[in-house]
Amino acid sequence: MSKSQAQPAHLPIVRDTAALRRALGVWRAAGESVGLIPTMGGLHEGHLTLIRRAKAECARAVATIFVNPRQFDRKEDLESYPRDEARDAAALTAVGCDLLFAPPVEEMYPPGFAAKVSVAGLTEVLDGLHRPGHFDGVATVVCKLLLQALPDRAYFGEKDFQQLTVVTRMVRDLELPVVIRPVETVRESDGLAMASRNWHLTVEQRRRAPLLSKVLMETAHALAGGRAAAAPLLMEARLRLGRGGFTKVDYVELRAADDLAALERADRPARVLGAAWLGATRLIDNVAVPEAE
Repeated sequence: MSKSQAQPAHLPIVRDTAALRRALGVWRAAGESVGLIPTMGGLHEGHLTLIRRAKAECARAVATIFVNPRQFDRKEDLESYPRDEARDAAALTAVGCDLLFAPPVEEMYPPGFAAKVSVAGLTEVLDGLHRPGHFDGVATVVCKLLLQALPDRAYFGEKDFQQLTVVTRMVRDLELPVVIRPVETVRESDGLAMASRNWHLTVEQRRRAPLLSKVLMETAHALAGGRAAAAPLLMEARLRLGRGGFTKVDYVELRAADDLAALERADRPARVLGAAWLGATRLIDNVAVPEAE
């Protein structure tokens, strides 16, 4: 391990843009590349995998923790989102993160802040239908973080596939000088996609939760190579989730992987995406449809 990549004894934390840019300026002057990992905290192995990928590809890895109020459509979700900076900082230190940017709300949205970034089309389907304004909040805060840090690469998990697609399109359309790196979904041993909101599940709900990934994976396999019509398989998937104890199914859909267009068959690269509730906890997941066997 080189000196520039040595694991810090403690994690430096900065809370304003000026301090962030000073730190990154020193590294850039030394010719070091920077990878950015935007998060809202409540870190789990999925987040830490993003840090490890950044460390493997860049000289420096910078994590951000900001619970963005503009992407929550329910006040109770914002208030209940897990916040434990000391725990998160310890986890980041353990995987060799070089810097944490943890700004307060007033740093990101000072008085009079009126700008909004909106990505049309991609944000009007799937979660966009069920969480009005969510992706405007995501696009706005991610755009700001990318401009604040100007990293060489930024890392996002495929678990939030619609978010990844929106961010990728935003970066392309606005010609932001950063490469977006998708990272495969990290799952528990029983298949459940790792997510901070999993902590809200009761013991019984946690037992039922892996059915979402199981149903999506089996549906994706049945759709492989465009060999089957999607509609009946998607309907059966929704029914299976209901029979399996999910209290509400927002959607299970087949969408094109590049632009989220609705598909009748998987005759181009595609994903099966789903969102469903267990009590008060909403879970999302997605699975790539395999190519023809």
